[in-house]
Amino acid sequence: MLLAIDCGNTNTLFAVHDGQDWRAQWRTATYSPRTADEYAVWLAQLMSLQGLSFDDLSACVISSVVPQSLFNLRNLSKRYLKTDPVVIGDTGVNLGISVNLDRPGEAGADRLVNALGCKVKYPGHLIIVDSGTATTFDIVSADGVFEGGIIAPGINLSMQALHNAAAQLPRIAIERPERVIGKNTVGAMQSGVFWGYIDLIDGLIGRIRAEYGQPMSVIATGGVASLFEGASRAIDHFDADVTIRGLLEVWRLNSVRKGA
Repeated sequence: MLLAIDCGNTNTLFAVHDGQDWRAQWRTATYSPRTADEYAVWLAQLMSLQGLSFDDLSACVISSVVPQSLFNLRNLSKRYLKTDPVVIGDTGVNLGISVNLDRPGEAGADRLVNALGCKVKYPGHLIIVDSGTATTFDIVSADGVFEGGIIAPGINLSMQALHNAAAQLPRIAIERPERVIGKNTVGAMQSGVFWGYIDLIDGLIGRIRAEYGQPMSVIATGGVASLFEGASRAIDHFDADVTIRGLLEVWRLNSVRKGA
């Protein structure tokens, strides 16, 4: 079985694939000082609830944008799975996708994995909207080239900044308000954050399509993407499995190459 790990700035996802289907998925808050042994204790307990153990795992693939966490996740794989992980960004790892950027090395591991995860499922030119710590808009051509994109502050990050910078504004939950014009402080904040992000998404997608000049499908993923379903006019598909699908495909590509 394969252990796929996606380490983002806010959360880290662990998922187990048995060769046919995803057996289980778990999330934990990303905390870079967490050691391999601490990960192992946490993960062993959750796996046991699904009838799994480390002995069932024979391979590991990792995507991480947090260098210190990557060091500890490598150790988790080596120590408890007894295998060297396939790590996105390592020399020689085949991602199955070309990068058309001024500096190709600047492309984040998470963005490239998402590009591959969409490329293997959706045809044509693509815009991938990933709502996490940052909200990213990535463009993948019909022939599988990562063409760059846009990075904007994430909705949670913007809400936290608003609360921290304005002494009289409370901390609020993200939810879709019933009306655009707020009749109280919380309602006004919810409207500004929610509808502001909807218009940010729809507006930037419109600008991307106009500049690219080709028909494009839009796929939304990430922790808060589901909040935008039914509100955004520009998103065609909501797909929560983009990242783990990409990780699985990276592992398959590199296993075939190694003859595994």
